[in-house]
Amino acid sequence: MITIQALSGPNLDLLGLREPDVYGTDRLEDHVHAMGQAASAHRLELVHHQTEHEGELVELVHEAIRGESGAIIINPGAFTHYAWVLHDALAAFPGPVIEVHLSNPAARDSWRSTSVVAPVATATISGLGGRGMVMAVDAVAHLLA
Repeated sequence: MITIQALSGPNLDLLGLREPDVYGTDRLEDHVHAMGQAASAHRLELVHHQTEHEGELVELVHEAIRGESGAIIINPGAFTHYAWVLHDALAAFPGPVIEVHLSNPAARDSWRSTSVVAPVATATISGLGGRGMVMAVDAVAHLLA
């Protein structure tokens, strides 16, 4: 069974509490559960990690590179906009990388318009709320087929 690493960056543990008008009322656990169901339907295994720490997120990407992970789905949170070390780590990953954002960063504050992850991502899904996270699983299944 192919494993998908789902990685969530800072403040995503506050989903459901933080700015529900922007991010919705579902908790991170709700999104991960929906992703897990989609993965199971495609006969994939989903492993999720959330961290507030940039270095830990990079280490998780390194583990995916060294391990048996077939794809990475990542919502880097604010690291999206400046974490070049994350860019470099993801660039080394040989499989599909899907960048996901619940909101549409380009439609918000101007500093959110730039993604250092996008140039090394296979695709970016944004602005579709939790549905985008499930769509990322579907996209990975398609890319790995």
